[in-house]
Amino acid sequence: MHYKMGVIVACLLLLGGAIWSLFGAPSEALRLHYDDAQSVSRGEMLYADNCASCHGADLQGEPNWRQPDADGRMPAPPHDESGHTWHHPDEALFRLTKLGTAAVVGQGYESNMLGFSETLSDQDILDVLGYIKSTWPPEIIEMHNGMTANTN
Repeated sequence: MHYKMGVIVACLLLLGGAIWSLFGAPSEALRLHYDDAQSVSRGEMLYADNCASCHGADLQGEPNWRQPDADGRMPAPPHDESGHTWHHPDEALFRLTKLGTAAVVGQGYESNMLGFSETLSDQDILDVLGYIKSTWPPEIIEMHNGMTANTN
C-alpha cells in the first residue's frame, strides 16, 4: 500500500514538474474572463457540451480521481475548489485543454484528457476556463490570480 501511494505521489510530482517546466511567461493576451457574464455563459454551455461527460456537470470530476484507474491512467479531476485545477496558472490550463495532457507532459505520459484544438477555438477554451474559474470561491480566485501574475 505504501509503495502504491509512493508511486502515485511520484507520478503527480513528475506531472506537476513537467507541466511547470514547460510554461514560460504567459501571453499578455491570454486571460480567463471569469468576471464577464457573456464569456462565462458561453463557457458554461461549451463545458456542458464538451467537458461535463468526464469532469461532471457540477465540476465534481470522476470518483477516486487521485488514484489510477484499471488502465493505469488518472481519472478526470474535479474543476471545483476541491480539485487541483486552480493550482495551475492560466497558460498551463489553456495548453492542457488545447493540446491534451499527454502532449503537454510528454515523456510517454498517457492520459484520457485529449486536446480540444480540433474542436474548440482558443476563445472557446478561454471561455470554458473562465466559466470554471467563475465557480470558485473568491479566496481561491484571488490565489489563482496571484499565481498567474507571478508567472509573468
